[in-house]
Amino acid sequence: MSDVKKVVLAYSGGLDTSVILKWLQDTYNCEVVTFTADLGQGEEVEPARAKAQALGVKEIYIDDLREEFVRDFVFPMFRANTIYEGEYLLGTSIARPLIAKRLIEIANETGADAISHGATGKGNDQVRFELGAYALKPGVKVIAPWREWDLLSREKLMDYAAKHGIEIERHGNKKSPYSMDANLLHISYEGGVLEDTWAEHEEDMWRWTKSLEEASSTAQYIELTYRKGDIVAIDGVDMTPATVLAELNRIGSAHGIGRIDIVENRYVGMKARGCYETPGGTIMLKAHRAIESITLDREVAHLKDSLMPKYAELIYNGYWWSPERAMLQKMIDASQENVNGVVRLKLYKGNIVLIGRKSDDSLFDAAIATFEDDAGAYDQADAAGFIKLNALRLRIAASKGRSLL
Repeated sequence: MSDVKKVVLAYSGGLDTSVILKWLQDTYNCEVVTFTADLGQGEEVEPARAKAQALGVKEIYIDDLREEFVRDFVFPMFRANTIYEGEYLLGTSIARPLIAKRLIEIANETGADAISHGATGKGNDQVRFELGAYALKPGVKVIAPWREWDLLSREKLMDYAAKHGIEIERHGNKKSPYSMDANLLHISYEGGVLEDTWAEHEEDMWRWTKSLEEASSTAQYIELTYRKGDIVAIDGVDMTPATVLAELNRIGSAHGIGRIDIVENRYVGMKARGCYETPGGTIMLKAHRAIESITLDREVAHLKDSLMPKYAELIYNGYWWSPERAMLQKMIDASQENVNGVVRLKLYKGNIVLIGRKSDDSLFDAAIATFEDDAGAYDQADAAGFIKLNALRLRIAASKGRSLL
């Protein structure tokens, strides 16, 4: 293992990555560079600096990536109305390509020959981190301790930490029974009671959103302004991408919006149950489809919808940095040129009610769509020929005895 001289570790400062840091130093006898990303997870990231210094780390990166995360990853994904298996808004999945990108950038800056992460051998994240790393730096070495060591339980990790003098913060005697991941788009929960698919999730598990019983009893109206498929203002106030998402999270959480409980198919082959809170993203999906409904051509909209499951699968499986995702992104982004305007929503007790949408680029023509006299804008008699032409193949088949009755 002496070929590894320096490794960049994705470091949170928690139990797992603190043990990994020391394990890398001892097992590989190498220098470790730590990288801690602020993706809006709601926890202080600066304490990771002191923890890394205590373990002898000299090169420490702590980066605020919130704006880049939303601008370059979340917003592009929502332009496609992306949703995995009908429900999951990909909150964890979409953060991984940014972390992989930054790991490789730091490896290049520091002359490191390897990167490392704390993802387990059972999950999707190991795939996402490593596919991204190899796509961006083909010759990089990836060290995944969970696939190498024998510290396969929390008790063993705690014993290792105690043996090596690694300080681990304790929050009373009770630890969360869930494996959680948070960023500005969502917070996820796995493990604990959720491993029984029949068991109801516990109400005190949720960290962001109010229950429907406790949600605001007063409905709230909001207006979202779109420019080329992205939200640029809320209630007429211009905001940056990260500020938009943070504000929608705050608003949505107060109204009990964005909770889901799903069993998803992991790329590595197993099914896993997870609960997610994605209040801002849930609002964004509803609103984006609304503004597209009046600004997109019918066939463009339908083509986008047909491509979306593939696009979602690419992100979920870790192929953000693939040529096929980049190709789809160019097509999606081209479709957003005229997706401009304002969407008005009513939020109440977990519901997002679409109230209105308007755009200078709207393709909706009231003079044609009206049920009143359209003054010749649409000749209804033309529909007869349209129907007969489209029925021709059905009539021919039925005349040959191929009726489906």
